[in-house]
Formats: sequence, C-alpha cells, structure tokens
Amino acid sequence: MIPSDIVDARLLRDDGTQAAQRPTARFMLGHAARCIALGFGSGLAPIAPGTVGTLWAWAAFLLLDRWLGAAQWGLLLVASLSIGIWACGRTARELAIADPGAIVWDEVIAFWAVLWLVMPAGFLGQLGAFVLFRYFDMAKPGPVRWADRLFKGARGWRQGWGIIFDDLVAALCTLLVISLLRFAWPP
Repeated sequence: MIPSDIVDARLLRDDGTQAAQRPTARFMLGHAARCIALGFGSGLAPIAPGTVGTLWAWAAFLLLDRWLGAAQWGLLLVASLSIGIWACGRTARELAIADPGAIVWDEVIAFWAVLWLVMPAGFLGQLGAFVLFRYFDMAKPGPVRWADRLFKGARGWRQGWGIIFDDLVAALCTLLVISLLRFAWPP
C-alpha cells in the first residue's frame, strides 16, 4: 500500500479498505516513470484525466512541431512508446491498479501519432481529430474494446503495452474515419 500522504486519502471505502488510489503531485515527482506515465501532471486532473492528457498532448505537439520534422517525429514516437511501456507498467504496478485513469501517457502517444499523420490541418481539423480520438478512447467500440481486454491482468512489460495498445487502436480508428471523410469529401 502506498503511504496516504502521496495518494488521495478521500478514496477509502466505507469498510476502511483502500479503493483505487488517485496519485498526488508528490507521488508523481517521486520517480521519472511516474512523471512520464502521468503526463507530466495532466493525469492528476480530478475530472477526465484522459481528456486533459489528450489536451496536453495537443498543446505539446503544436509546440514541438515547430522544431521537429516528420522523421524526428517518427523517432520521438518510437522512443516515447518504448519508454511509455516501461513507465506506464511501473506506475500501474505501484498504484496496484491494472490501468489507472491517471496514467495518460497512452493518450499522449496515440494523439501525437494522430496529429503527426493528419497535419497540416487547421484548427477545425485538429479539433475533429481530438473529438474522434476521445470518442474512440472513451466509448471503446469494437476493435478498441477488444484491444482493451486483450492484455487485462498482464504483468511486466505486457502490462505497460496493454495500457498503451487500446489507445493506439483508438488512434488507428480515428485515422481511418478521417481518411474516409477526406475520401468522401475531398478539399
């Protein structure tokens, strides 16, 4: 069990047992893996941390895109995926939850991939990508639900991969819908 001063103590059940733990900033700052997995603080949002993490990813993408070309983005995504598998798995094990909502690095990587492939796009195109991605990530229709269930209960690197995998499938579904819309209504 994690000391109560680094998790939100309000999440105790009526019988005194500890419910799912919501990490605090102190917990996050205790290890680099936690900072990464919790999206540098965006995952600490008390409401809709996945959406806040995706918004953070959008802002970070727009900032980094000023200096990164396509090949550099590809390398950053591969590196972020590799590091993310480790960081998400380690943080989830420390929180003793299979896929904590506070872990948002999966949203960050997946939405970066979406933006990398749809850019250049104006604000409305980016907003559309955001809305589609959040829909697929939250509602988990068909293939996203399958991907979400595939690694449930996994341990080691497979746990980290499982946390990220369903978001990559959500990103793929987002890109498929965007491609179909672009095909149906070319500019």
